[in-house]
Amino acid sequence: MNKLLSLYFLLVFSVSLTLAQQPGLKPLSHEAMISIKRIGTPKISPDGKWVIYSQQTVSYDAESNQSDLWLASAEGLQAPRKITQTKAGEDNYFWHPTEKKIFFTAKREGDESPQLYVLDLSSGGDAQRISNFSLGISSPKMNAEGNKILFSAKVYPGLFTDSLNKKLAEEKKKIKYKARVYTTFPIRYFDTWLDEKQSHVFVLDLISQKVQNVFTGISLIQSKGFQLGSFSWAPDQQSLVFTATTDLHTTAYQNSISKIYQVSIQGGKEKLLIDDQGDYSSIDFSKDGKYAIALGAPLNQTRFYQLNHLYRFSWPEMSNKTELVSTLDRPINQMEISKEYILASVEDQGVDRLIKIAIQDGSYQAVLGGKQGSFNQVSLSNQENVFAYQYNSMSSPAEVFVHQVDKEVAISNANQAMLKNYDVKDPEEFWTVSRGKKIRSFLIKPASFDPSKKYPLFVLMHGGPASSFKDAYGYRWNPHVLAGTEYVIVMTDYTGSIGYGEKFAQDIQLDPFKGPGQEILDAANDAIKRYSFIDGSRQAAGGASYGGHLANWMQASTSHFKCLISHAGLVNSEAQWGTSDFVYSRELMNGGAPWVPTKTWKEQNPMRYAANFKTPILLTVGENDFRVPINNTLENWSILQRQKVPSKLIVFPEENHWVLKAENSRFHYQEIRNWLATYLK
Repeated sequence: MNKLLSLYFLLVFSVSLTLAQQPGLKPLSHEAMISIKRIGTPKISPDGKWVIYSQQTVSYDAESNQSDLWLASAEGLQAPRKITQTKAGEDNYFWHPTEKKIFFTAKREGDESPQLYVLDLSSGGDAQRISNFSLGISSPKMNAEGNKILFSAKVYPGLFTDSLNKKLAEEKKKIKYKARVYTTFPIRYFDTWLDEKQSHVFVLDLISQKVQNVFTGISLIQSKGFQLGSFSWAPDQQSLVFTATTDLHTTAYQNSISKIYQVSIQGGKEKLLIDDQGDYSSIDFSKDGKYAIALGAPLNQTRFYQLNHLYRFSWPEMSNKTELVSTLDRPINQMEISKEYILASVEDQGVDRLIKIAIQDGSYQAVLGGKQGSFNQVSLSNQENVFAYQYNSMSSPAEVFVHQVDKEVAISNANQAMLKNYDVKDPEEFWTVSRGKKIRSFLIKPASFDPSKKYPLFVLMHGGPASSFKDAYGYRWNPHVLAGTEYVIVMTDYTGSIGYGEKFAQDIQLDPFKGPGQEILDAANDAIKRYSFIDGSRQAAGGASYGGHLANWMQASTSHFKCLISHAGLVNSEAQWGTSDFVYSRELMNGGAPWVPTKTWKEQNPMRYAANFKTPILLTVGENDFRVPINNTLENWSILQRQKVPSKLIVFPEENHWVLKAENSRFHYQEIRNWLATYLK
């Protein structure tokens, strides 16, 4: 990856590089962050001449939120124009393969569920609804001829038509008792209680308007553990390929495996395409139909984390399995496939880069990306070297660009004028040697930075752990809003983070908190030595999810910090194992089930060190969080109150694992900054 090129045009993307030193710039407030227009995934037309993307305006009054589709010339010759005007936002938008038509899903006035709409740009006028499916349209995919669309929808087991599902749903509404009944695992996911419904694939004929359930005859749906993964049109346009698991119900004690299948769009029995103990997450095809391209990994029941590999198969035999870019050792975020190559966004040491992978020999070359910012959400046209993408960084929210053979064209430009008023600095990268390995961190200076001053340090800890601090824009823990004019922010990618190779991510197994915690402390101390403007006597640490876990570990293991902040953090690993929506991965992390007296369970559970708790700590949690359920935060609160530790608890009844509602988010940021101000004076 060290051969990837730095961008000669990078200054175009980062307003802060030229503006941060100008006087009179303001710190980024929560109000300013909320006012930023949120730009969605670009979709370039097949002829490479036009780009569509969504643009969302967020308000503290949720009723005022607005999301619409925008159309722009791919050459940047005309200013983008809004092409939808309704209150309901558009999703799953895509181009017709040969006509100037845009399709999307939306839940507009009168729709019981998301429906499919078409907007004919050649004739003008409003978008027209072309489906009336009570189950709703999800993940639509059009065939090459442009006359049929695959989509997924959730059905009750054994009921294959829209009418039968609608009838049963109405009958269930009449039942007077309310109860959830389960006989298999899992029962919850993220913020939702699971029910008996399962996702099936349907085909909509745009000419006859007929809708058919493609899964009517497949045997997989009879399994207790059936769950649909991804699906795509096969090159013959008469069948589809899909990934699915049949053993989801066993995930309390093992990892499930998804295999690749094929079925006719007319229905019938499925065909298992490959049975090699690979766990496949997606499958698609080269434009000429000669190759199937799949992401997957060998099934492993002992590893906490595995990197997805990219495989090529000869189609239709599904033979000659070949791993492409076998030396890459980096996560592939997203990709699109042409006839001869794959354009992919990959994560590498804190940035997302674009690379081109040759389908024939698996070699790859740099396309876009350097030391700064993240390139992702690529969309290929049929024109050679013409594609759309998103670029964003910590200082620049996502915007749409088009690569035109030998130049980059800025398309959306939705936030540049507003951001000129704010002092949002780019991160500085530094590396620390800790526990014999190199650990990367980002440092963010506060607005109106004065190098002669001494600033308190706020150490942010990311979630995951299979995640990272990327040079990418964020709204939930935005470092510029947190820093204001008062704090220096340090963000460290501890062992377990991704983008540094599979082994680096795997090495957190059996050492969930102690090792990563030490690396975070070493990076903070290194920052203090490197940067004379940091006041090492005033330090705080905080994070969310796994970052919240680590905040609680800091509470248990050190008195290094003046205060701590833990959002959605576990304090009791055993309780987290038993109540979270994922179980087996936590068993792998700790070396066995909680009743097995492994060293990790005994030595790296924060609750076991409750006698040491003394650092003032702010706890926040969403009541609808099933990933780190509220019981862990309540248990932590009981410990803190029992130990008379200065503490504060904030529960958000409407939020899940994340604090998303604008007013709740503003209050959350406000309380975090108030807590820091109290203890870092």
